Amino acid sequence: MLTDEERETLVRWSRRAKSSQALAVRCRIVLGCAEDDGLRPNQDVAQQLGIWPQTVTKWRRRFLQRRLDGLADEQRPGAPRKITDEQIEDVIVKTLEATPANATHWSRASMATQSGLSKSTVGRVWKAFGLKPHLVDTFKLSNDPQFIDKVRDVVGLYLDPPENAIVLAVDEKSQIQALDRSAPVLPMMPGMPERRTHDYVRHGITTLFAALDVATGTVIGSIHRRHRAVEFKKFLTKLDREVPADLDVHLICDNYGTHKHPTIQRWLVTHPRFHMHFTPTYSSWLNQVVRHASRMSTATLIEGGAA
Repeated sequence: MLTDEERETLVRWSRRAKSSQALAVRCRIVLGCAEDDGLRPNQDVAQQLGIWPQTVTKWRRRFLQRRLDGLADEQRPGAPRKITDEQIEDVIVKTLEATPANATHWSRASMATQSGLSKSTVGRVWKAFGLKPHLVDTFKLSNDPQFIDKVRDVVGLYLDPPENAIVLAVDEKSQIQALDRSAPVLPMMPGMPERRTHDYVRHGITTLFAALDVATGTVIGSIHRRHRAVEFKKFLTKLDREVPADLDVHLICDNYGTHKHPTIQRWLVTHPRFHMHFTPTYSSWLNQVVRHASRMSTATLIEGGAA
């Protein structure tokens, strides 16, 4: 006999979308066997569900012995472990603290030779612990004594810009090469990427000055052949013309010498609505326009033939 709670659970499991098909069938077997006060023959239940009578016998007996817990699959022992914890630890320690002879980093083959494990096993250990000995990242630490103050200044402009003002992230991309390929570009086809010849004709270089409005994402740009203080002053003059006269202008720049040139300092004195904010040294990542320039380089300049 089933209790009300068992019957409710069996019905729910048999209808639940997340239940496996095997569990749902076992629940229906028990529910079918419970009809007629538990006297319904196994053959009738098997015929109703379209399964073998032996299957009904097995799960009816399992339920009588262990109730609902008996409907779960039994734990299978599986194959015994062939790799010990000590071997795994040895691979990890060697990867982190040593290098192979005559090489700068471990490969799966060299670690397999050293540890006595297979290359595939070494690969699985590295994957499980997030180890990638073939990759090397670089970093640069700022030595700016005003690092914290400058970061707070720039981040403050991003998060809480002054009223009646516009915040522009400014940078220049120099040495842009205008290139023409010596042969037509072959279009992309199924199973084959777009192809272009390595040979090209160079039409000189140019510099792009860009100011990103951090509030709207719009960009004011200007092209010049060089990137001296003279060209930067011309770009500032363009900003002065295009930004509404009733707004203060806060410029976020890196520490390139052009931005601090006496020519620029004199121009700023005569244009008091312009305010310069400098990122810390070696911290151009703090300037949002740098990320914009990176996307543009990939999507427009490089793909379009410039570099």
